[in-house]
Amino acid sequence: MGEQPIFSTRAHVFQIDPNTKKNWVPTSKHAVTVSYFYDSTRNVYRIISLDGSKAIINSTITPNMTFTKTSQKFGQWADSRANTVYGLGFSSEHHLSKFAEKFQEFKEAARLAKEKSQEKMELTSTPSQESAGGDLQSPLTPESINGTDDERTPDVTQNSELRAEPTQNALPFSHSSAISKHWEAELATLKGNNAKLTAALLESTANVKQWKQQLAAYQEEAERLHKRVTELECVSSQANAVHTHKTELNKTIQELEETLKVKEEEIERLKQEIDNARELQEQRDSLTQKLQEVETRNKDLEGQLSDLEQRLEKSQNEQEAFRNNLKTLLEILDGKIFELTELRDNLAKLLECS
Repeated sequence: MGEQPIFSTRAHVFQIDPNTKKNWVPTSKHAVTVSYFYDSTRNVYRIISLDGSKAIINSTITPNMTFTKTSQKFGQWADSRANTVYGLGFSSEHHLSKFAEKFQEFKEAARLAKEKSQEKMELTSTPSQESAGGDLQSPLTPESINGTDDERTPDVTQNSELRAEPTQNALPFSHSSAISKHWEAELATLKGNNAKLTAALLESTANVKQWKQQLAAYQEEAERLHKRVTELECVSSQANAVHTHKTELNKTIQELEETLKVKEEEIERLKQEIDNARELQEQRDSLTQKLQEVETRNKDLEGQLSDLEQRLEKSQNEQEAFRNNLKTLLEILDGKIFELTELRDNLAKLLECS
């Protein structure tokens, strides 16, 4: 896709709290790689960072952005497109300064690229209006969703969770519940990604149709210009004027061919994104099936646990009945022993009297 990393560093990533607009919310549990990327096909610079498979920074640098150092190891910038503020917390002041220098450098490069692009569009539209008698408007290229990250390196303490040890009977059920929650979280994440990809695919499909129409218009314009050149060569008696006009037309044709090439590359990129979306759909279906299997196993384990609880309750009732019977027997035995003791005493007294 023509996008290459040109500078990388490591930092903690933060985002401003959308509710209070004052507190920083960490978006990464530890320091992650933050990189500058250059997209040669669109001539733009972006800041990208991944925490595992999750993109926590995806911000396109624009000329009106400003990176501000708020402390020796912390800097931030605002992204108006995302309507938020991001921060980066570095391990040293040197890394912060280096990142800020690169930000300013690529910001200036983005400004120059934007000016050159505007000048090129003006130069391209002028000969097209003279020769074709109309304006050729290039389609807007869809941009990736921007994200910016401002991170501070505050002291973060992690609270350990005290968990009671399960009994032998409840251990399979607890373990299965944890697995079920894990798969449910994975499924929810995939559903969110699938919804985003579906929206992007719908937008991309609409853009592809528009680009195909414009590509057909460009081809018709190119053929018309070729015919116009042939007519001028046959009809015109002024060789110098014809040569000059032919040169301008050939230049316009070359620019149109370059535009066609760029659009074809963009269509290929969109096809790849569609294939990736299909793969994600298959993964989502697989996870859904696994989740159903886990839920079925949970129900079986719940039935087993209920049966064990009933057996345990029955056993406890039987033991309680046995204890009561034993207590009754002990009381009877104590009475008999007391009677035997009195009998022995009476016999002893009779012997003494005789």
